[in-house]
Amino acid sequence: MESLILVLNAGSSSLKFSLFTVRTAGEMDAVAVGQIEGLGTAPRLKVKDGAGERIADEQWDKGEVSGHAQALQRIAGLLRSRFQGSVLAGVGHRVVHGGPDYAAPLLVTPEAMRRLEDFIPLAPLHQPHNLAAIRAVQEVQPDLPQVACFDTAFHQTQERVAQFYGLPYEYFERGVRRYGFHGLSYEYIAGALPAVAPAIAGGRVVVAHLGSGASMCAMRAGRSVGSSMGFTALDGLLMGTRPGNMDPGIVLYLLQQEGMSAKQIEDLLYKRSGLLGLSGIGNDMRVLLASEEARARLAIEHFVYRIGRELGALAAVLGGLDALVFTAGIGENSARIRELVCEQAAWLGIEIDRAANEAGGPCISRGGKASAWVLPTNEELMIARHTRQLLAL
Repeated sequence: MESLILVLNAGSSSLKFSLFTVRTAGEMDAVAVGQIEGLGTAPRLKVKDGAGERIADEQWDKGEVSGHAQALQRIAGLLRSRFQGSVLAGVGHRVVHGGPDYAAPLLVTPEAMRRLEDFIPLAPLHQPHNLAAIRAVQEVQPDLPQVACFDTAFHQTQERVAQFYGLPYEYFERGVRRYGFHGLSYEYIAGALPAVAPAIAGGRVVVAHLGSGASMCAMRAGRSVGSSMGFTALDGLLMGTRPGNMDPGIVLYLLQQEGMSAKQIEDLLYKRSGLLGLSGIGNDMRVLLASEEARARLAIEHFVYRIGRELGALAAVLGGLDALVFTAGIGENSARIRELVCEQAAWLGIEIDRAANEAGGPCISRGGKASAWVLPTNEELMIARHTRQLLAL
């Protein structure tokens, strides 16, 4: 009987999933990939098989699928009917925050859940939904083993001095420190580099995870030594709807001079800033690149500018640069953004090969002291691998 691993990534109004087969030897294969989006408003299920062929597209009234538990029941029903004769061996979850405690994935226990709930204030827009998906599985199959995989864990290799803010030391002890995120993506890239680009895998590499959420990570010999994100996923680069790094005095100004509440500021910083706020058009880079509006061009220019600033800072952390790697939605698919970033990084020794860049790489540079690459990330497969290892499948 074939064993399967289900990977879940829960958002506030969506539940993404991937189903992997577990073979005796070799890599796992994704046999179903999909999501239910619009939970509580206009819930819709879309699923494709491993070859990218559509196998389901259903929509319901908002009352029929209003939360993660009901969404999971719909997904489970579909998978049971399609994969009869197979057994679900475990579930792996993307959990955004592992706090200062967890440097590796862990098997979910009641004690672990209580500790993960303590980290909700550190990731209030992500952690509650990640944990809701774990509880939803427990309701449906309480004996099914579940594994939590953390976006923060990969960055635990950073030196202690890099984790501090210039606040009184007791705040560090309370958990106010630099964590870094997108760790599952960076971990996947670190594992893929030895096969794709062995000459740089052990060197000084900056990975740019550019998507709606965007960050950069400095890696030496495949280990994180610096990250653009810090205490929350608001820090660092300009993002789809988030501002990235900014003067903390702005928050004081918004509170004291604009009279905004904490909730209003949270909404501004997480949902109304970034590419959306600057452009006034949207947060989709494809739309902005196709637009002739001046503010769309401004948003793109500032996005690239911020990447260049962070690249310089991370190169300084590394003491030089051997390679720049682009990944995630924008990084993998936008040749124009890659070109602009590489042109700006010419001072670091990157010479872009425009033909290779238009073709999507993997290597998009020629000559030069540093190379540039495009590598697709696969956070879901990384979670499935961790789940398989912890469950000894």
